[in-house]
Amino acid sequence: VQLVESGGGLVQPGGSLTLLCAASGFTFSSYAMSWYRQAPGKERELVAAINSAGGSTNYAGSVKGRFTISRANAKNTVYLQMISLKPEDPAVYYCNAVHGLGPPYEYDYWGQGTQVTVSS
Repeated sequence: VQLVESGGGLVQPGGSLTLLCAASGFTFSSYAMSWYRQAPGKERELVAAINSAGGSTNYAGSVKGRFTISRANAKNTVYLQMISLKPEDPAVYYCNAVHGLGPPYEYDYWGQGTQVTVSS
């Protein structure tokens, strides 16, 4: 099982980034997918989630209206489009896949993370 994030980097305040998470080794279309983030000294927090079919999403209040999660099951990929990035958005962003009734989930996979930095 692999979840490989990409797309992170340095962006100015107000800028945009799109993160990608490429999945392999499991039946991607059967898993709910989420993006979490963790800033230094803070706990990991849920940013956005999408159900297996892609028809239902939810967001943390701090990113609602600025971030959009989507998925392409044919490509085994989940995306996080981020606009209007703020100084409080920098963190390592992690991709998560879960399946089954939970938490805790019987199947729960994590990527290695991708760094997002917001600085002028």
